[in-house]
Amino acid sequence: MTLRDTLEPFFNKLPAVASPEKHVHFKDKLWWTLGILVLYFALANVPLFGMSQDSIDLFESYRAFFAGASGTLVLLGIGPIVTASIVLQLLVGADIIKLDLSDPRDQSFFQGSQKFLVFVMIILEALPQLLGGYIQPDPGLASTLGVGLGVITLLLLVQIFIGGVLVLFMDEVVSKWGIGSGVGLFIVAGISQQIVTGIFNWEMENGLPVGLIPKWIYIAQNTDAGYLLSGEGLLFMLVSGGILALLSTIAIFLLVVYVESTRIEIPLAHSAVRGARGRFPVKLIYASVLPMILVRALQANIQMVGIILSGRGITFLGEFSGSTPLNGIMYYLSPINSPYDWIPSLVQQSFASYGATAPAMWQIALHVFIDATFLIAGGIIFALFWIETTGMGAKQTAQKIFNSGMQIPGFRRNISSIEKVMQRYIPKVTVIGGAFIGLLTLIASLLGTLGSAGGTGLLLTVSIVYRLYEDIASEQMMEMHPMIRSFFGEQ
Repeated sequence: MTLRDTLEPFFNKLPAVASPEKHVHFKDKLWWTLGILVLYFALANVPLFGMSQDSIDLFESYRAFFAGASGTLVLLGIGPIVTASIVLQLLVGADIIKLDLSDPRDQSFFQGSQKFLVFVMIILEALPQLLGGYIQPDPGLASTLGVGLGVITLLLLVQIFIGGVLVLFMDEVVSKWGIGSGVGLFIVAGISQQIVTGIFNWEMENGLPVGLIPKWIYIAQNTDAGYLLSGEGLLFMLVSGGILALLSTIAIFLLVVYVESTRIEIPLAHSAVRGARGRFPVKLIYASVLPMILVRALQANIQMVGIILSGRGITFLGEFSGSTPLNGIMYYLSPINSPYDWIPSLVQQSFASYGATAPAMWQIALHVFIDATFLIAGGIIFALFWIETTGMGAKQTAQKIFNSGMQIPGFRRNISSIEKVMQRYIPKVTVIGGAFIGLLTLIASLLGTLGSAGGTGLLLTVSIVYRLYEDIASEQMMEMHPMIRSFFGEQ
């Protein structure tokens, strides 16, 4: 008996959200999606019972696209789901685990493995933060209850685990009963909240309001016009005044919408119904922007190792101030988030606030180059993995088209003919799209965004919202034309 034969019955017994037995109507899908969104916001406002205010958020700089809320039940956000996906995709991609994802049985085993890994990752991401002293138990509560700090720590672990499992099953509910994916929905919710806060927040930070509109009002009331028209004043308005972030946000929004609509359309015709024609669109961003989450999550997990080692006095990988690397290899492997990470004068200002020596010009340039390599090369690699593990590869797509009764005009009606045509486009477009989206993420990260959402977060949000709009349009079309369901395998 192989390891797979041993694990398969166990994976099949893991708790799961039941799949619908028949087509779920659009209105019902909409209600399920809205219900899960409300539940997510509710959980993001439930604080962890027993957590000290002295706790440190290890993933502060990644919070935007991990869709978590610091100090709450959804502390880990989608982190465990994404990390489990990275590990499994790398194992399958390297043929360490041999699976044919076009085979329903292998696909079921892959999904079971991923779910089990999510449970493991919840523990592996929570324990180092608890045992390393980053998430600290409240000594006052321990004293009041008459128990040791270890009991409060265990209580925190249980709460974080429950929150992580709830996020996993909420993602399943949206995927099976709602519209789009739960992971995408939670990212959009978190980033949108940050952008709104970045526009209207009146709280003061570094002598200026956080929100863009309050900031402009404050500057107009308290800053001399002559200074604002000087070179230094213009740089101040561009960076600290939020103009660069606003322009970057608008430009990324428009560019992503344009790129999402760029596609190659392969003509299709029904083999049995004369005159029934259609097109299969192969988008430039064929694998979507979700592989960018995998790239940033990989960086986040690398940074977490560095932070934990640094906290224990092991600094050969680099020293940290909170979750910010100050030197060593961890500095070069950290993501670029804003102009404060690459404009020399702003880098010096940022490092001075930590009481650390700013890196030299060549070190800043190397930092940008390594992040660019991570994003572009990682975008290509994870995009290729993504289409294979989500059934979007040439072989799986050809099978779906064949099963729907469609064929490509001018070619024989068999799976191999359809697959050959798909092989001409899908792998090449996936590589180009993965590299392009990585480059776009880099540019957005260099320029900064409203609400400190980050280039990756903004890019994900715009793309996910656009695809959600397309999914809604597709659902409405399927309601009006039930025969279209057969192409998507619906009953």
